[in-house]
Amino acid sequence: MRPIHLVLLTLAVITSDTVAQVVNVTCSTGLYPPDPKSKVTETYVIDLDLPPSQRWNELAKAKRFQMQSLVDSFITFLEDFGTIGQDIVNLIDKEGVDLLNGLPVTFAEEIRGISLASGMNIGQVVLYNLFYEFSDFCTSIISEDLSGELFHARNLDFGLFFGWDIKNKTWEMTEKLRPLIVMLDWRRNGQTVFKSVSYAGYTGILTAVKPKLFTLTINERGDKHGSGYIGILKWLLGDRNETWLGFLTRNVLENASGFTQAKTMLENTVMLAPAYFILGGNKSGEGVVITRDRVDNLDTWTMRNASIWYILETNYDHWNPPPFIDDRRTPAHTCMQKMGQINVGFSGLFNVLSTRPVLNKGTTYTALMRVSTGQLETYIQNCQDPCPPW
Repeated sequence: MRPIHLVLLTLAVITSDTVAQVVNVTCSTGLYPPDPKSKVTETYVIDLDLPPSQRWNELAKAKRFQMQSLVDSFITFLEDFGTIGQDIVNLIDKEGVDLLNGLPVTFAEEIRGISLASGMNIGQVVLYNLFYEFSDFCTSIISEDLSGELFHARNLDFGLFFGWDIKNKTWEMTEKLRPLIVMLDWRRNGQTVFKSVSYAGYTGILTAVKPKLFTLTINERGDKHGSGYIGILKWLLGDRNETWLGFLTRNVLENASGFTQAKTMLENTVMLAPAYFILGGNKSGEGVVITRDRVDNLDTWTMRNASIWYILETNYDHWNPPPFIDDRRTPAHTCMQKMGQINVGFSGLFNVLSTRPVLNKGTTYTALMRVSTGQLETYIQNCQDPCPPW
C-alpha cells in the first residue's frame, strides 16, 4: 500500500462507525478457555549453552518460508515509500554483514545462524528483527487477586497500517505474523531460565515470564517527534550507541535476578526507540509501567501509585487521555472494574482482552502469565466482523 493510500484509508476508517468512541462497551464473558485450536502449542527450546550461531537452527528451518514471506512484504512496503524506502532496502541488502558489527557479539552470531538455517540473507534477517522495534500496538495488564497473587496478561497488536486488504478487511502483515507465533523455552544447564512467546526468528523478547521472579511485556510508545524511527535510521547509518529494545529485554530476562534488578535495568538503559515496559514481580503490589524515551526514564507508575488492584497500559502516557481514534484504555478499564478483583485470573483477563476494541483486526495473540507457577498460555486471536481495524 502506497503512503497516499494509507492516508486515505486512515481518513476513511476514522470517520466510520468501526472506530467510534466507545461509550457503552459490551464486556466479553465466557470465552475462556477458547477453542483448543487457537492455543499456541508449537514450542522450541533455545539452548543458551549452545554456540549462538546454532541456537535457532531448528526453528529457522521450520519457519523459513513464513519468515521470508513476511520480510518480502515488509520490503515491498518500504519500497512503496519511494526513494527513502528504497535507499533503506538497498542499504540493508548491501551492508548486511557490516550491520552485524554494530550488534552485541551474541546477537550478531545468532542472526548469522538464522541466516544460514533459513536461507535468508543476513541483511534480511537484520531487517526482520528491526521490524519488531516498532508498530506493536498493545494492551498489557498486571492484576492482583484477593490473596495477593499476580497475573500478567497482554494483547499484541502487530502489523497495523502495513497494507490493508479491502476485500477481506484484514491487515496484510498481521495475517502473515499469526503463523509465526511460537512458544520458546530458554534453557541453561538443562533448566528453564525463562519462557516467552515470540514470532519465529525474532531474537529479542516482547512477552515473557521468569518463573517465580517476574513477568515482562513491552508496548510501543510513539511520540510527536518520531524518535523511534529516528533512532532506527541513526543506527542504520552508523550510530551504534543505543540498545535495541528486544536485546534489552532479552538481557533482562537472561540476567536479572529479580523484580528490582529488572526494573533498574529497564529504567536506565539508552535505547533505540521509546517504549513502555510493563513489569510484574512475585509479591503483592509489584507491578509497574515504566515510560521511557530513548535516553531517559520519564515515569515509573506503580500499582501502589495507582491505588488499585491492577495496572493497565496501552500505547499512550497514562497521565494523558488516549486519542479518541484509538481508545482501548477506557473499555479495558471498564471491563476490569466490571470483572472485579474477585475474578482475577486467566479467565477474567482473557475476557477483558477479548472485548472490542481491546481486541481488534491487528491483534495477533493474547498471552496469560502467572509468575508464581511460571505458567504462560498463548492464544491466537482473529477478530471476526464487526471488528474495529485497531
